[in-house]
Amino acid sequence: MKFAEMVMAFSEVSWVIVAFTLGMLAKRFHLPPLVGFLVAGFIIQHFPTLNLQLFKQLSSVGITLLLFTIGLKIKVKNLIKPHIWAVTSVHTLLTVLFFALVFKFFSWLGMTQYLGLSNNTLLIIAFALSFSSTVFVVKILEDKGEYYSRHGRIAIGVLVIQDIFAVLFMAISTGKPPSAWALGLLLLWPTRHLISRILNAMGHDELLVLLGFILSMGGSLLFEFVGIKGDLGALIMGLMLSNHSRARDMAKTMMSFKDLFLLGFFISIGLTGELTWMHIGMGFVLLALVLFKSALFYLLFTRFKLRARTSLMATLNLSNYSEFGLIVVAMCVANQWISASWLVTIAVAMTLSQILAAILNAQAHHNFVKYRSWWRRWQRKERLADDQEVDISGAEVAIIGIGRVGCGAYDSMHEYLGNRVIGIDINPDVIADKASPDRRMIQGDPSDADFWDRVLESHELKLVMIALPNINASMAVVEQLKALNFDGQIAATTHFEEEIEAYKDAGVHSVFNVFIQAGSGFTQQVLSQGMCDKILQGPASKL
Repeated sequence: MKFAEMVMAFSEVSWVIVAFTLGMLAKRFHLPPLVGFLVAGFIIQHFPTLNLQLFKQLSSVGITLLLFTIGLKIKVKNLIKPHIWAVTSVHTLLTVLFFALVFKFFSWLGMTQYLGLSNNTLLIIAFALSFSSTVFVVKILEDKGEYYSRHGRIAIGVLVIQDIFAVLFMAISTGKPPSAWALGLLLLWPTRHLISRILNAMGHDELLVLLGFILSMGGSLLFEFVGIKGDLGALIMGLMLSNHSRARDMAKTMMSFKDLFLLGFFISIGLTGELTWMHIGMGFVLLALVLFKSALFYLLFTRFKLRARTSLMATLNLSNYSEFGLIVVAMCVANQWISASWLVTIAVAMTLSQILAAILNAQAHHNFVKYRSWWRRWQRKERLADDQEVDISGAEVAIIGIGRVGCGAYDSMHEYLGNRVIGIDINPDVIADKASPDRRMIQGDPSDADFWDRVLESHELKLVMIALPNINASMAVVEQLKALNFDGQIAATTHFEEEIEAYKDAGVHSVFNVFIQAGSGFTQQVLSQGMCDKILQGPASKL
């Protein structure tokens, strides 16, 4: 291979190396890798042989897959609750008005980027900044294992309502109403029965992934064809299947592909344009305005009868700027309403807001416990029925996480201890699916300090068994138990050998490696059923 060809080949993968290195560096500082990916974009833009089209395509596919998987996990009934749609509507309206007034004040002060902008343009920019990033929030929730938590479901609901606002805005602002063929999209609803039949015939192999790609990309293209934002098509295709028993399996199988393609999205933010000190300064100015968004979210959530902790966690998830801001500003640039430098300013503000949000979310549980009395000052005495604390009196063993392993552990323990065992899961759908008259299972968030406060005031717990698939979620539970001086035994499961030491250092007394010890359990079952008696009694058989 010639030297020039070697240089070319290296340049094709060098961006992956940069993204990987910065992602690892971010992780070393206990931040999500996506923080490193955001920073990587600003470095990669200076590469001599940059393929912008590649990142654009990766980003497009990643967002489509993300919205499809969100749709698979959403229950429509959750969106029609006032603390979702009303909070989102009021928050959007007040944020737009406040930001527009601040921008008008900046113009009056003579700040260059705001001079000469009409009131309508200022309102459009304010509207773009009122949104939170769907991509960022979902990634944070998944990394922390809190997607199905109370605050996670609220944050996702707010984001879906915001996405609906975005679609309506884009349809109105472009001046192009959907084509008459858009009415034909109503015929998609009956096709869910056919898709359900196909899903029932699927196994757990690559065909399930291929079907997910067909549905998400096909739904996006179909909506684009009739003049509606394609992302909405992917979301609706997921919603159509959200009640199917295989919906969660499909979402899990597509997770790795979605994360890979979303790498292109995070990097593409930094590829918006040449970075200058002016853009960085303006980015920090806009970052300060995130505080208003955060305070308003927290105030509205608590006024709608949510607990202080639920309100705070949902607020921290939503305390950032959205990729939608780039889309709206790009439209304004295309119409020559504002200068192209605004794209870089919004990209910087978005990156800074997501870095700050990542740091705050990483310390969220600790900070709530530390300043709990202050946060609770804003909490109303009256709360929503599904945000009440739970009672586990009489239980001596708590099994947290009612998946395949947790459910099996519960049934085995129940044979010995009866109702002195209780199962707890963050996802109400899991509880509804697994619960029965013979099983004592409740929905609750074990990473919630308030939850353990009530449990440990007069508890009888002697053993807590954590069967969660995510080490971050498991560690959050261990942290709460230790902070509240739980003196019983703690056991946890893991899929990875290297996590055992981390659990031990955190104070976990027993760690069960699911993969390794499952083989031992399999052997014990065979021996207990006498299946090896003949082998042990006689000579080795010949094949």
